[in-house]
Amino acid sequence: MERTTLPEQSASQTETVLEGDITDSGSQSFCTLPENDSSPLSGIRILDLTRIVAGPYCTMILGDLGAEVIKIEKPGSGDEARKWGPPFFNGTQESAYFVSVNRNKKSICIDLKKGRNIIYELAKKSDVLVENYIPGKLMKMGLGYTDIKKIAPHLIYCSLTGYGSAGPYANRPGYDVIASSIGGLLNITGFKDGPPCKVGVAMTDMATGLYAHGAIMAALLQRLKTKEGQWIQCNLLSTQIASLINIGSNYLNAGQEATRWGSEHESIVPYEAFPTKDGYLTVGAGSDFQFIELIQKMQLIELGNNNKFKNNVNRVQNRKELLNILRSEFKKKTNKEWMTIFEGSTFPYGPVNTIGQVFEDDHVKHIGLVKEMEHSNIGKIRVVGPPVTYSYANNTDVPTVRLRLRKPRSNKKVQWTQGTVDNEHMNKKKSKCCCIYKKPKNFGESSSDDSDDECEHCHGHKDVHEKALPNNAEPSQHKMNPLW
Repeated sequence: MERTTLPEQSASQTETVLEGDITDSGSQSFCTLPENDSSPLSGIRILDLTRIVAGPYCTMILGDLGAEVIKIEKPGSGDEARKWGPPFFNGTQESAYFVSVNRNKKSICIDLKKGRNIIYELAKKSDVLVENYIPGKLMKMGLGYTDIKKIAPHLIYCSLTGYGSAGPYANRPGYDVIASSIGGLLNITGFKDGPPCKVGVAMTDMATGLYAHGAIMAALLQRLKTKEGQWIQCNLLSTQIASLINIGSNYLNAGQEATRWGSEHESIVPYEAFPTKDGYLTVGAGSDFQFIELIQKMQLIELGNNNKFKNNVNRVQNRKELLNILRSEFKKKTNKEWMTIFEGSTFPYGPVNTIGQVFEDDHVKHIGLVKEMEHSNIGKIRVVGPPVTYSYANNTDVPTVRLRLRKPRSNKKVQWTQGTVDNEHMNKKKSKCCCIYKKPKNFGESSSDDSDDECEHCHGHKDVHEKALPNNAEPSQHKMNPLW
């Protein structure tokens, strides 16, 4: 989604800093709040310590809703998903995968071990911290929930893990396909006589991100009442098992083991992707009325007089016979011909589109789901915007201050804060210089004492920091890098 680009200037000229004590009202937020902002989460600051998909997807949703998201990345490499490709954007090392879950964020590089105090300072002035490290890893660095709670009791701390913080699998790394395997999704996906199949997108990751986003929203509301933060724990495996819905219920209450059905439905017939003359068309009959309407449209009304197909229970019991008849009939016409015949029907129907056909679909174009954003390295890019709209609140044009960094004078010398801007410079030499705060002694992954290492603020004149930055500088008062 396109965001307003503002001239490069000091934050005090473009932002109003919210100040206050969370214990006063329980509703205090710490984000820099642009004027005339109707975004639902404007005024909320998210400290994002997540990588890969589930966590970044969660924080991207919060960013779409207007929260200020500060993404913390590892010096020298950044989020691992930056390297996931191809595809990359033409002529760059920018991963299309990474971009898909990291819009509406700012980024800084911090070595978590050496820069722990900086995380503390950011936490004091943030509303939410989201992390997805293996349980116990941040605690060893002094960044676990109990550590953060001592210095920021108002903070909502959300942990996304593979399997939770306790149990036999707790210390295993969490990946979508593994959680989907253990959680049964792969076993019920694919053709009847074929092997287990992975779903085409990381559904378990995204579902976990969605659950976490909802949990964070609920915790923010509860904080209005309690004036306190809390620890939220989400994990891939629990989310996957919760997503089994009727499949899980069937086993728990009827002892029924699920099998693979291809595109068919275990409990509803007909309900599948039927082959046509030029592709596939998915059609379902969720009620007996819809089934009668379907066979009327297909000029197979005689099937309604057959007791084998009179109701859904009978159709499930005699699925093979009925589906053979329907499949044979569907092959006689093209998708377009069937769509014309079915237009205005109450039963659900739609073509199985390629991804290209998805974005050329007339309805998809009409609802304006595809948005254009400005990427500082690439130019204009297209993204799939938020699927939710509001009658008043705004989540499609988040008014965010965009602060761009200058190109380094030497390709060999790039301060670590700039390392997150693009992959080209991600592995370059990092400077000790930092404009987020007055330069701390233990901050970042300093690799050199060269006097000509420069940052965007002082351009090599490090005495500027002593003059320009107050000793008690807050993170909201100084520049951080937008992800693009």
